[in-house]
Amino acid sequence: VKGGEIPYQEWAVEQQQRNEQDQIALDPETKCFMPGVPRATYMPQPFQIFQAAEHVVIAYQYANTVRTVYLEDSGPAPTSFWMGWSVGRWEGDTLVVEVTNQKADTWFDRAGNFHSEQLRVTERYTPMGPNHLHYEATIEDPKVFTRPWSISFPLYRRLEEGIEVLEFKCGPF
Repeated sequence: VKGGEIPYQEWAVEQQQRNEQDQIALDPETKCFMPGVPRATYMPQPFQIFQAAEHVVIAYQYANTVRTVYLEDSGPAPTSFWMGWSVGRWEGDTLVVEVTNQKADTWFDRAGNFHSEQLRVTERYTPMGPNHLHYEATIEDPKVFTRPWSISFPLYRRLEEGIEVLEFKCGPF
């Protein structure tokens, strides 16, 4: 987290603490639910990115989750989704993805950090070389946070021969 702190509103600090205390019962990951965005990107599970002319597909190993990033106007989201409604555009060689309409049931991590249905995530995938990307996500949720905040980290391509995203059978904790 850039700046080292998630800027929760006062009421939300208390909710995060309750979530953390009862993490096993409340964390959507322990129930094998799709992790949401940006959590799916930093879980210790591989994912693969596929690009076509009209969209980008991200296939995550965890919970066999697949997310479509529309590169053309797809209109408003028809409903809320576990992985949100993703619309992308290119800014030079950076893929910028606006994610909205994500279910409020997803969390950011096992520490109980959460959001509301008003969450908006702006992701930026920027090449840093042939085998890694710089990932940045700006999180906005006026219902839960006092201001937007960001995370960033490198994403590394797995270089082992025969590496692939496998089928994942999750067992609830």
